[in-house]
Amino acid sequence: MSLPTNPANHPTDPAKPLEDLDDWEADLVRRYPEPNKPAEAFRNYGEDTKPGVREFYQLNHRHQTYDFVQQKRKQFLPLRHRKMTVWEAMEYLNQLVDESDPDTDLSQIEHLLQTAESIRADGHPRWFILTGLIHDLGKVLCLFGEPQWAVVGDTFPVGCRFSDRIVFPEFFAENPDSSDPRYNTEYGVYSPGIGLDNVFLSWGHDEYLYHVVKDRLPPEALAMIRYHSFYPGHRESAYDHLMSDHDHRMFKWVRAFNPYDLYTKSDSRPNVDALRPFYEELINEFLPGTLDW
Repeated sequence: MSLPTNPANHPTDPAKPLEDLDDWEADLVRRYPEPNKPAEAFRNYGEDTKPGVREFYQLNHRHQTYDFVQQKRKQFLPLRHRKMTVWEAMEYLNQLVDESDPDTDLSQIEHLLQTAESIRADGHPRWFILTGLIHDLGKVLCLFGEPQWAVVGDTFPVGCRFSDRIVFPEFFAENPDSSDPRYNTEYGVYSPGIGLDNVFLSWGHDEYLYHVVKDRLPPEALAMIRYHSFYPGHRESAYDHLMSDHDHRMFKWVRAFNPYDLYTKSDSRPNVDALRPFYEELINEFLPGTLDW
């Protein structure tokens, strides 16, 4: 999802440090190069990280406070910004593509179909295929004027101490919650085993889309959508002390989904017109009609 840059190859907007929103996902592939590796092998980031990714996380970790998350929930979770079908939302998301991007000319619909088709080829249930198709649609927040650091990025709990297993934990020194006694203890405003339904994660496209579809899909699909960017939880096991037994069961599905999220992009272009009838039928099975966004 490219964004225009200036001739010096620096972002034109300091709130958009990534030249391409896919830079974050590319960095995930670099940090997590193979599935099923031990947890200690995942902390693969450091001096070789692209400057735009570091700048992105500096902004993200500085501004994603407990109060900020409450403000964004109040702003967006009434779901009054737009009414769209799922396919209309996919077409709307295509506006984030910059045709000047030299690295890819695939549309966002094509990226979504690549993920869904990989899941379909492996024989997973229909709801799983649909989840692959829609899991990134919350990125329409960028089209509602939100900065990158409030839309994408690894997610993490707010309202308690920031784990050192979150990428670039040193940047949390700039977050006012780090020095707030209400929020800087192990449990903060939470209690042991409270369950992630009762924990506020940093704001972004995962949480937003979860609320768009939360009454329509199986709990396993909702967990994939809500927690697929929660790498400190599902890949680093940093917040097991807050999770319930239900969360642990659902994270098996999040982990099963994760390789499709990371490793399905390619230059092979799916035939959108040929695939559309199958996916519109699938959408109508689970998410028919117009949704509130």
